[in-house]
Amino acid sequence: MMNRVVLVGRLTKDPELRYTPSGAAVATFTLAVNRAFTNQQGEREADFINCVVWRRPAENVANFLKKGSLAGVDGRVQSRSYEDQTGKRVYVTEVVAESVQFLEPKGSGGNNNNNNNNSYYGGGQQGQQQGGQNPYGSDQNQPQRNNNNNQGRTSFDDDPFANDGRPIDISDDDLPF
Repeated sequence: MMNRVVLVGRLTKDPELRYTPSGAAVATFTLAVNRAFTNQQGEREADFINCVVWRRPAENVANFLKKGSLAGVDGRVQSRSYEDQTGKRVYVTEVVAESVQFLEPKGSGGNNNNNNNNSYYGGGQQGQQQGGQNPYGSDQNQPQRNNNNNQGRTSFDDDPFANDGRPIDISDDDLPF
């Protein structure tokens, strides 16, 4: 059996951070995820999906994401129920995030229109970007800079498929089909 969810969307409001009586951090937030199609009026609709993340990643989400931030969530769907104060049974379906990726540079606030997406990795825990700390964890996981006069380009910029605006010369022999 499989229960896996991968979402990319924008936060509808700032995350809410709370702590359990035992001290475990838990953050809740809602992601607005666009649908792949438009409605009859030609407008794109969105689904609003409740997400929960625990422990250190919860603190990182609360510290670094805010309303409008673009985030990726990897986790599972969970259903639960509880009785509210009036004794009525309430059913909740939410995504329990195992990993949350920050898909925009810090401080962009959802207004970033370039292709400079940053993911802060951590195997279920986000790297921190505090006081100059490396958001990728250790230095060995950080993208390496080419210091051979490439005007500060990273190894990510060495795209073999980039054509720099020039036509691409491909013969039929180069194609695998």
